[in-house]
Order: sequence, then C-alpha cells, then structure tokens
Amino acid sequence: MYQNKIVEQVIRAPRPLTRVLRAGMAVFAVLFLLSGIVVSRGFMLTGFLFTVLYYIYGIYSQKEYEYTLENHTLAIDIIWGKRYRRPAHVLDMETMETVAPNWHDAVAQYRKRGGSIKLSKYDYTSYEENTPYYTMIATENHKKIKLLLDLSDPMLQAMKQSYPDRVYLPQSGQMHPDRMQTPGKEIINA
Repeated sequence: MYQNKIVEQVIRAPRPLTRVLRAGMAVFAVLFLLSGIVVSRGFMLTGFLFTVLYYIYGIYSQKEYEYTLENHTLAIDIIWGKRYRRPAHVLDMETMETVAPNWHDAVAQYRKRGGSIKLSKYDYTSYEENTPYYTMIATENHKKIKLLLDLSDPMLQAMKQSYPDRVYLPQSGQMHPDRMQTPGKEIINA
C-alpha cells in the first residue's frame, strides 16, 4: 500500500473563441465608457456592466482541476480563474470499480454510445488533443458515477500498485486502432 500524497494539476484548454470574446467585451466596455463621458451618462452603466461581465467571464473561462491521491482517497478540486477553489469529489478508492483508458473493454458498458449502463458523467480532462484520458467508475454517496480524468503515470502506477485487479494500463505504445483521434474530431464520446 502507498502512503504518499500525489498531486496533479490539469489545466483545461481554452475554447477557440475565448480570446475574441474577451477582447470584444473589453472594446465595448471602453466604447460605452467613452460614450458615457462624451455623449450621455446613460452609456456609462452599460460600460460598467461590460467591465463586470469581462471580470466574471475571466474567472469562469479559466478552469483547472487538481487531483490529490492520498492513502485511499482521491480528491478532485475545481479551480476557477486561478483564485477560487471548490472541492468537486472526495472518493474512497476502496469503492472504485475500475480505471481504464477510455477505449478499453473494462469501461465499454459505460460509454455514451453503445454502452448498456448510463451513469452521471463528470469530465475533468484538459481537452488537449494528444493527452490520453482515463475513465474511472466509482461510488460516491451510494451512487455509481463516471469520471473522465487525465491521470499521470505516477498516479496510475500508485493506483495499479494498490488495486492491481481494478486498474488497466495501456501497454507501451498501445492504442486501440479504431479509436485513433484525428485533429479536430472526437471519435469516442465516453
């Protein structure tokens, strides 16, 4: 059994139009504030609202996840805007059913398309093209849930060491041939 604490931080990739939207909000805020000074003060309220919207959008558009594996507990926290942290899940690893790559047969029955068992899904991946993600099936509050995670090798090895019959690791260089991801297209909806 492991007694170490392994912490991994995953930064979610920004959506394609995030920068354009933020720049547009900043431009409109400046334009309305200047219009409020030059033309009428009624425009200033709209300018201030765009400024507040820019600030709030900046917080909620930057999302990070932190996985902490300590003893037999996996804690997942969501971090918004590099300032605000909220615990999302605290899972007892003894109740974990399986951890496997998203294409593995051990999680085939839980897939969105083609699976026979429907579970609540929580996606804590980075959305990076070349980063493999894993599906974890665990029990939380007496309810089975599905988690999509970007797990690092040290965390996977620690899980495999403690739960060898429940953790499936890909062999070196192994990837399911039908599940090769092409740029811009997601083949599997886990």
